[in-house]
Amino acid sequence: MELEIYVVDAFTKQQFKGNSAAVIPISQWLDDELMQRIAAENNLSETAFIKRLATNHYEIRWFSPLTEIDFCGHATLAASSVLFNHLDCDGELSFSTNKVGCLTVKQLADKRIQMSFPNQAPQPINKVPEALLAGLSITPQTVLKNDQAYFAVMASADEVVAVEAQSAILKSLAPHDVVVTANDDKFDFVSRYFWPANGGDEDPVTGSIHAGLAPYWAGELAKNELVARQASSRGGILYCQLEDDRVLVSGYGVLYLFGKIYV
Repeated sequence: MELEIYVVDAFTKQQFKGNSAAVIPISQWLDDELMQRIAAENNLSETAFIKRLATNHYEIRWFSPLTEIDFCGHATLAASSVLFNHLDCDGELSFSTNKVGCLTVKQLADKRIQMSFPNQAPQPINKVPEALLAGLSITPQTVLKNDQAYFAVMASADEVVAVEAQSAILKSLAPHDVVVTANDDKFDFVSRYFWPANGGDEDPVTGSIHAGLAPYWAGELAKNELVARQASSRGGILYCQLEDDRVLVSGYGVLYLFGKIYV
């Protein structure tokens, strides 16, 4: 079997920055085990498989090297970038998903790709897990949680950059991951994302978690339009906006690779 594959650096204007995702268009779904093996072989944060259902309407599934993921923003941006810029799609795209409903995407005039996500604002918790405190080298000021992750709010952006994570300990929080975040002078907020249970030690840029980060910081900062930086070694910039019960998350994508795989 011969399949086309694209690799896009998401949430960046520069190659070798942002977060890389593989995008594989298919006409029929492959066996789940085969898709997982392809994702493991790619060894990127995410591999997105997209299947066309109708004009501008696709079904999308996301696989990390370890497991299928319920919700992935950067691979959705990568898939949209491929459809808009390399497969002649125009207008608004819609992606059907297994877990988070229908995601709509459009390309803005400046080529930024804007995705509409469900609002996944985190909620306070009664007791902070010991594994979370033990797994982070800096104690957070506040901890919240949504269905995806624990939110560890730090005192400063410097603490977000400096914090060290113990993956073996944080892995015990599965199925939840951990995001550390703080207000910032240059951007509205910064974050880093650790996901040893679902993908790896640290994710370079995580679009999906901004469906929770943006509502949290919108409340803290009393503003509905925010610019965020994910402070990994590769780094990425995300533009966020609250709109009713949706969170609009946008960014740029850069093509790195186009080729074929044989399975």
